[in-house]
Amino acid sequence: MTNEVTVPLLPCASIDDIVAFYEVLGFHTTYKQRKPNPAAGLRREDLHLQFFEIAGFDPAQSYGSCLVLTSDTGQLYRAFAAGMRAAYGKVLVSGTPRMTRPRARKNADGLSGFSVIDPGGNWIRVFQNAPASPAPAPAPTGRLGKAMANAVVQSDSRGDARQAARILDSALANPAADDDPVALVEVLVYRAEVAMVLNDPATAGEMLARVDRVVLSADEATRAAAAYEAATDLAAALAAGPGDRGVPGWGRSNR
Repeated sequence: MTNEVTVPLLPCASIDDIVAFYEVLGFHTTYKQRKPNPAAGLRREDLHLQFFEIAGFDPAQSYGSCLVLTSDTGQLYRAFAAGMRAAYGKVLVSGTPRMTRPRARKNADGLSGFSVIDPGGNWIRVFQNAPASPAPAPAPTGRLGKAMANAVVQSDSRGDARQAARILDSALANPAADDDPVALVEVLVYRAEVAMVLNDPATAGEMLARVDRVVLSADEATRAAAAYEAATDLAAALAAGPGDRGVPGWGRSNR
């Protein structure tokens, strides 16, 4: 048979919170019930998710997860990010819910992936749909590139932000003369993101300030465009945080 469809059924503490969050991402409710048990179905184009409510459920203890395969992770990420900016004034990068950015995954043959961690603590893992005969992904090069790849596996895949921070801190503590400045920007920005996940805005601000001091050529700045975009989102999240004044001066041109 063909055309079978699998729909994940995921736990949450409140279907109302789930529905409100996914509506921000462009989903609409296909059904919602309170009895005999609270449940909701959501759909965004061909992406279907269903949720059931558990009284007293702790999202921090959730093991709920599913995979979403798409032809363009960047396009889907941008759509989700636009919804977050419109609803919250920022892309959610810390706490629950939050969203990681699309990055090549060393543990997924180098294919791009990002994750949405929803109010139920479920990890919706979005991956690039591999072609029938994918070419081998280039291995990360340079010590900073390798550190970045290892850190992404720890934080974005395993959810171990503390181990990612240790990997990145070790790399940043031992600069080398031949370090690629673009890779340095990418590592600093990712370290800031990891700090936000760890509820450490001071370190996040320090990392973004260091980004601003890296001097790049015009070509290097073009290569670092995605990292600078991520830094802008992180700076906005810092500025919107309770009692946080953001990162004055970040984002000025260093071309």
